Amino acid sequence: MRIETCFLFDLDGTLVDSVYQHVLAWNQALDAEGISLSVWRIHRKIGMSGGLFTNQLLRETGREISDAHVAKLGRLHAEAYGRLSGQIRPLPGAKALLDTLTAAGIPWAIATSGRMETARVNLDALGVDPDRVPVVTRDMVKYAKPDPDLFLAAADRLGKPIETAVIVGDSIWDMLAARRCRGLGVGLLSGGYGTEELERSGAIRVYEDPADLLDHLDEVGGRR
Repeated sequence: MRIETCFLFDLDGTLVDSVYQHVLAWNQALDAEGISLSVWRIHRKIGMSGGLFTNQLLRETGREISDAHVAKLGRLHAEAYGRLSGQIRPLPGAKALLDTLTAAGIPWAIATSGRMETARVNLDALGVDPDRVPVVTRDMVKYAKPDPDLFLAAADRLGKPIETAVIVGDSIWDMLAARRCRGLGVGLLSGGYGTEELERSGAIRVYEDPADLLDHLDEVGGRR
């Protein structure tokens, strides 16, 4: 019996070149509230849920942050990200990769830790209509990455067992979530994490960007 593969994609840094805009948006939000955190430390947290981001923030700054303050930081981040939205572009090969999967009849979905408020900017840049393509955002699940809820929900939207999923992401949080739900993690370098980091977190293959993955799609079962 042949197992039919499906693909589940992260969004920021995986299909869309937007990681550093998120970093800058968080930096602006934190600065507005008088919270000092080095930009590189912010980058290391992109891809995890906003709740975990603030937990890490507490540990690194030693500050207590109320729920209301957390919500305010989220709003400030979304507003700053909106101001940077004109810079957002699909990563090389992203559209071609999705088109190739669609033409081959291989189901795919998007699962992002971002809320639809910010994800829609990326989807628009990518040309993906969430009314026609399964898109699971942070708003739709109880926990975000590194918990597996987003990928489990995306596989469910496709009607496919998670064990048949190739889970493509750019961060260690994607790979940890993929490992926890028993999907096959494939890492991309286009979000700023290194090969060894991604492999230690569970990636079975690592490629430069969507274009590189497309060139090697047969290595991860992307064929009919």
